[in-house]
Amino acid sequence: MTASNETSGTEQAIRLSNVCKSYGDYPVLKGIDASVARGEVVVICGPSGSGKSTLIRTVNRLEEINSGSIFFEGQDIHAPMGGRALNRLRSRIGFVFQNFNLFPHLSAVDNVAMSPVRVKGVNPAEAHDKALKLLDRVGLAEKAFSYPGQLSGGQQQRVAIARALAMEPPVMLFDEPTSALDPEMVGEVLNVMKSLAADGMTMMCVTHEMGFARDVADRIWFIDAGEIIEEATPEDFFRNPKHPRAQRFLADLRH
Repeated sequence: MTASNETSGTEQAIRLSNVCKSYGDYPVLKGIDASVARGEVVVICGPSGSGKSTLIRTVNRLEEINSGSIFFEGQDIHAPMGGRALNRLRSRIGFVFQNFNLFPHLSAVDNVAMSPVRVKGVNPAEAHDKALKLLDRVGLAEKAFSYPGQLSGGQQQRVAIARALAMEPPVMLFDEPTSALDPEMVGEVLNVMKSLAADGMTMMCVTHEMGFARDVADRIWFIDAGEIIEEATPEDFFRNPKHPRAQRFLADLRH
């Protein structure tokens, strides 16, 4: 399906063109055509096993594709490139994982400061100062010198968001960032994501948090069996979903 709200080349942050991905003989993504505009928040939802996480992981090349193209600011992400070029590319596409992926032997501030120093060559003192400001932004100034094992799941995920922001990426990807959290910790992570959206960050979010999708998304992509079968504003998607599979998905959520 081609996204109905295609954006012009100058406005596009991300464009996916006929993206196909298989694991062996099993197709996971089937000809995805869509785009994300600069400053737009797209929420990707759908049933388990529909290809949501695979799709978002292709956008920073954590997953290779079999055919098609993905462009980030006009650059073909899946074109042949060396490891250094790929690392530079990934440094401009922030990624927040389900399970935080923090370094357990580093404090929160050192987790946040490490990539700017190692990848961008930022002065360590400067990176440290910026890391403290980012931790303050996500509400964790008082936990800067705590280690991951001393933090709750929600706090660890907020450190992970600060770590991604430390590279000053123009795009942030979130792969079910609250799915590993206890229910009372979900809100603190979603609030940080909402603040990023309010600041104009371009975001792609795979999430089951439909309240977040309703409140924050500019568009929703509903995926089933590796295809975007519905693409709509939150108002249209929640009030009047067109595709029977989307109708059933929402009915199941309400029950």
